[in-house]
Amino acid sequence: MRILQVRFKNLNSLVGEWRIDLSSPAYAASGIFAITGPTGAGKTTILDAISLALYGRTPRLSRLNQNMNEIMSRQTGECFAEVTVRTQSGNFRCHWSQRRARGNPGGALQAARHEIADANTGTVLENKLRDVGDRVVAVTGMDFDRFTRSMLLAQGGFAAFLQAPPDDRAPILEQITGTEIYSEISKHVHTLCSDERTKLQALQAELEAMKFLSPEEEQQLVESLDQKRQHDDRLGQATTQKDRAVAWLKGMAKLRGELEALGRKEKEQRARIDEFTAEQTRLDAANCALELEGDFRELKGVREAQTDDRKSLARCTEALPTRTEKAKLAEDAMKAAVALAWRLRKNR
Repeated sequence: MRILQVRFKNLNSLVGEWRIDLSSPAYAASGIFAITGPTGAGKTTILDAISLALYGRTPRLSRLNQNMNEIMSRQTGECFAEVTVRTQSGNFRCHWSQRRARGNPGGALQAARHEIADANTGTVLENKLRDVGDRVVAVTGMDFDRFTRSMLLAQGGFAAFLQAPPDDRAPILEQITGTEIYSEISKHVHTLCSDERTKLQALQAELEAMKFLSPEEEQQLVESLDQKRQHDDRLGQATTQKDRAVAWLKGMAKLRGELEALGRKEKEQRARIDEFTAEQTRLDAANCALELEGDFRELKGVREAQTDDRKSLARCTEALPTRTEKAKLAEDAMKAAVALAWRLRKNR
């Protein structure tokens, strides 16, 4: 987990809103930095803000509720802590806040609010206190106890971490250094080795239980094996002959069945031919009609075209006098226009 940004307001002695951008070049280029200052300057408050934003509590204050909030700066009516982190699951923003009634420094404490959101899209993933804690553990891989023992050791807690039993320190160190995979490999190898050792012991026990044959017993088994092989060959030959006979019988039965089926089909076809005799005459007449159908359609089309041509001729004959009169009027108008144009040209 990498902390990208810390933002908080009115926590302990740091009154007002504060922001630390750990992704800026000033921090990113240094690689490592320290929080220094005199006692009471607010060094631990910055660490408290990180813990508060993630888990809703701090190593120094295990309980923050509607009845008790000792981390809010005095004479203020609200406080919050927000941290943006990057994990293997993505970038997330955790925000914790609490205020007094109407923002009045003397007002009653209200219920705290805690949420986790996607830092890239701003989508709120959880906003219920218990669900937010579970989601933080899921995306960071650390609960509050492991976080405070590995990434955020409170004052006096470093010595306790060093003095802790190896079984308590090993999982934390593995998670910090990313070497937990080697523990899993070691466990798998140990289990595999135990399984193979068990198999070896079983094989050795079977080998010890085996009784070696004498040369005479071995010769007897070889002769018995030869006899059984010869007997097996004879049985195989007899089986092959019987399989051929069975196959021949099955083939004959199949052919008989096919012959009977063909006989039944022949009878059905003859019955259909007898039934179709009455329709044969009509079919012949229909075939003759089909042969003349093309000529009939052509003749019918010619007659229809002739009828359309006659109608068109009648319409044209009817419209001819009108068209002739219009043409004569147009010709007279053209002559008058030509004469007028000639006079105008002559007058110029």
